[in-house]
Amino acid sequence: CSSCPDLKAFERRLTEYIACLQPATGRWRMILIVVSVCTATGAWNWLIDPETQKVSFFTSLWNHPFFTISCITLIGLFFAGIHKRVVAPSIIAARCRTVLAEYNMSCDDTGKLILKPRPHVQ
Repeated sequence: CSSCPDLKAFERRLTEYIACLQPATGRWRMILIVVSVCTATGAWNWLIDPETQKVSFFTSLWNHPFFTISCITLIGLFFAGIHKRVVAPSIIAARCRTVLAEYNMSCDDTGKLILKPRPHVQ
């Protein structure tokens, strides 16, 4: 087929690009997990502290700097777009599937092309 070299080049580039995103995605996932666990641990300590009920909200946050800092960090990460960075390869694959559907093709999560059978027109 005349378009096979182009399809193979496209597939190679797509799989290369998605594979290139994987290490960064893994790092962002680890950062998100660590900060989430820190925030949950700090929240637990903040909630079980009997002083939390007796003092004002801001004083209780001041008394628990671990929770306050980890919570601010988590919020900052979400404003910076970490929720998009941890799923970047699947976003790219989904967008490619949308475009490839026009050409009766698809791709898997690694970027490998899937050629669908041509529809039989009568």
